[in-house]
Amino acid sequence: MASKDKYVAYVSCYTQGSKVGIRVYDVDIKKGTFTEKDKVEISNSSYMCISHNGKYLYSITDYGVESYNIKADGSLELASAASINGMRGCYLSTDYADRYLFVAGYHDGKITALSLNEDGTLGKITDEIFHKGMGSIVDRNFRPHVNCVKMTRDNKYLLAADLGIDQTKVYQFDSKTGKLRLVDIIHAEQYSGPRHIKTSKDGKYIYIIHEEKSYIGVYKYEEKSAGNPVFELIETVPTINDYHTDDTAASALNLSSDYKYLVTTNVGDNSVAIFDIDQKEGTLSKILCLPVSGMYPKDAALFPDNKHLVSLNHENNTMTFFAVDLEKGTLAMNTKEIKIDQPNCVVFHKLGGGSDD
Repeated sequence: MASKDKYVAYVSCYTQGSKVGIRVYDVDIKKGTFTEKDKVEISNSSYMCISHNGKYLYSITDYGVESYNIKADGSLELASAASINGMRGCYLSTDYADRYLFVAGYHDGKITALSLNEDGTLGKITDEIFHKGMGSIVDRNFRPHVNCVKMTRDNKYLLAADLGIDQTKVYQFDSKTGKLRLVDIIHAEQYSGPRHIKTSKDGKYIYIIHEEKSYIGVYKYEEKSAGNPVFELIETVPTINDYHTDDTAASALNLSSDYKYLVTTNVGDNSVAIFDIDQKEGTLSKILCLPVSGMYPKDAALFPDNKHLVSLNHENNTMTFFAVDLEKGTLAMNTKEIKIDQPNCVVFHKLGGGSDD
């Protein structure tokens, strides 16, 4: 990270009783703090992502999805909106060429693919897929809940984590038509609830966090032949310490900006865990698992310097900030909390830069 790099942070929120769904903050890297600079009226922005060219931000909304132009100072300008022809989504991501947007539907078990125009605005729906099958978690009503959609880094396959049926489905992606074809299923343990997915920088390893059993599955990925992806489970790593209670659920999954560390949160336990990633083998080593001084941490992320961390505490409407020493495995609150209504997702953005995630 160059010393002159400037960052903003986007924080999405649910909007019960408020119209502000996205807040924009200037990031003080040295102090590890945020200062609000802008806010956006949007309904229930439950998740956001930034295009890989760094020019556009996409957000979930009650009415489908919206796209925003990212201005030079990091503030946002509404560019377009589109329906997803279904219930409100919970996650979205682009392919690595910024030509398509994928939306995960928790409530209706649906994947929606939309084309993207050259100016980043939203195009037409190119495919819609409903997951089918019986789930294993009683309080999920025994039905599909697509919670995450993420492309493999070679831009060939879309992974769709479904915590309702304990599966991550693998779809071959046709970049010319925007169509998806099921080619494989990664089966998880019963009652484990696969939730979010991240990929290593070289694309060889896939990390899937499992909400109900609080662990990360690490998979080695390779394409044996065209249309034949292979995902080999190489380890499972718990997100909580052995002495912690069972009344907890894993939530966030974020990579550090240099891809050296993986960050997770545990709701109920109200903790954050940070793992070191073996750059050759893809395996994880736990550095720390410590409290976040808040309730129900929906998301957490390391600052770009890897020396600070922010936690979004959904239940008590705060963001808490910490100084991190990854060598010593310590976490210490370093500034006052910031009040914010029902925060859900945080994304750091380097001004003038792109996104590798």
